[in-house]
Amino acid sequence: MAQQQVTTTPAKDERSLGELFSDLASETSNLVKQEVSLAQTEMTQKAVKVGKNVGFLVVGGAVGYAALLSFIAALIIGLGNLLDNYWLAALIVGVVIAIAAVVLILSAISALKNTQLTPTQTVETIKEDAQWLKDQMN
Repeated sequence: MAQQQVTTTPAKDERSLGELFSDLASETSNLVKQEVSLAQTEMTQKAVKVGKNVGFLVVGGAVGYAALLSFIAALIIGLGNLLDNYWLAALIVGVVIAIAAVVLILSAISALKNTQLTPTQTVETIKEDAQWLKDQMN
């Protein structure tokens, strides 16, 4: 009994060179549009995060300003009533507000330092797309 060998040839793409380049241009255009959209989305998310932390920084600054006003009130009361105890109460309030301001400001600065603004997902997909484009050209 004889064995028959069956050879298959891959189906050839019947498109012309012009059609192939047209498809490549169209796909490249779509790819660029998708990459820009991805970059916009990613940067929007990062901007929201930065905005939130800047808000904490502003609140910390406002609380710090309130501490300054309390210290000024303590100084005025202390000088006005040199031997009275009212200035001590204002001084204690000022110290507590200052501690709260320092905690808020330091936590906001720490969060801002840890925020990475590079659109890492977009950069990665652009690298992948560049490799795909190289593969398509070969």
